[in-house]
Amino acid sequence: MGMGKRGKHHALAFKNNPRFELAGICTRDAGKLAKAAAEFGVSRTSTDPLAISREIQPDVFCFCTPPQVRLHLIEAGIASGAKLIAYEKPVAPSMNEAIEIRKAVQYAGVKTVVSHQHRYGKHYQEVKEIITSGAIGRVHTVYGHAVGWMLHICSHLVDYMRWYNGNARAEWVMGQASGRGKLADNHPSPDYLAGCIQFENGVRGIIECGAGAPNVPEVDYWWRKNRIGAQGTEGFAEVLTGGGWRAVTRELKGVISGDGCMNYDLDMPPYVEDIARWLDSDDQVHPCNGENAHEGFEISMGLLRSVVQRGQIKLPLGPGEPELEAIARVLPAQVFVSDEVNRSEYKL
Repeated sequence: MGMGKRGKHHALAFKNNPRFELAGICTRDAGKLAKAAAEFGVSRTSTDPLAISREIQPDVFCFCTPPQVRLHLIEAGIASGAKLIAYEKPVAPSMNEAIEIRKAVQYAGVKTVVSHQHRYGKHYQEVKEIITSGAIGRVHTVYGHAVGWMLHICSHLVDYMRWYNGNARAEWVMGQASGRGKLADNHPSPDYLAGCIQFENGVRGIIECGAGAPNVPEVDYWWRKNRIGAQGTEGFAEVLTGGGWRAVTRELKGVISGDGCMNYDLDMPPYVEDIARWLDSDDQVHPCNGENAHEGFEISMGLLRSVVQRGQIKLPLGPGEPELEAIARVLPAQVFVSDEVNRSEYKL
């Protein structure tokens, strides 16, 4: 479902995997639908996701759409009898909806996978291996920052920070935000969000995203200007989404580094292959499983609640005022942007 750029990435990856048949596609735009049908050689198409999913009864129901329609399409996937629902991040536009999604899929016994596929990049994998090996000593801090705005990129940052910290749960978060410009985006967000995350294993997380977050001058394009890593007692290791990896380790003392760049042609095939493995066996849980994504989403929404409530927010979260509505109510009108890179890119 959804035949924009990301939808086509998914469709191609499923089509190219011999374990799957691309049985049908759907998007609201009839023109895009016709072009995609010709491109992928698919005869069963529709602008109605509920109708085509009931007709096909797929094993995997996959959709790549803006976050405002998550719950409706999750319900359509469940109604179709799908064994697994794969969809784009973020999990939902609010914690209330994320809770409803979690309840619905657990009740139906449906597996879910959320698109945090950057972790399949060789540079992301290298950093994970260095951290896990103990080469940087005991990890005490994980961090992530990106110039992309929150609902686009925070989900990625949190997911990989948690991965580099052994997927530890968070105890509490505290956040701050500024700027109203991106609240009008189809991924509505404050222009800038920063925060601290306290994990149960004692590790501290530090996160920034949006206009005013640190630039990554080694990388040329805004979507790839992301830096995620871990600091330990004897070194550090970090990945740049569009610029490889680097580290200082206990044994080598100096800087070591390697290449790598976000590449859907390379990252999507293993992401889809892991879907097949999980369908084969409950023991082969997908690294991007929905339960893991839900825990990361709680961190993001907790940061927004902290901005509104002006204090620490204990996790896990329960229902409450929709976070983006609350942020729109409390954010002041003025916008401060700290550097010319962000100023030009975001046109605030």
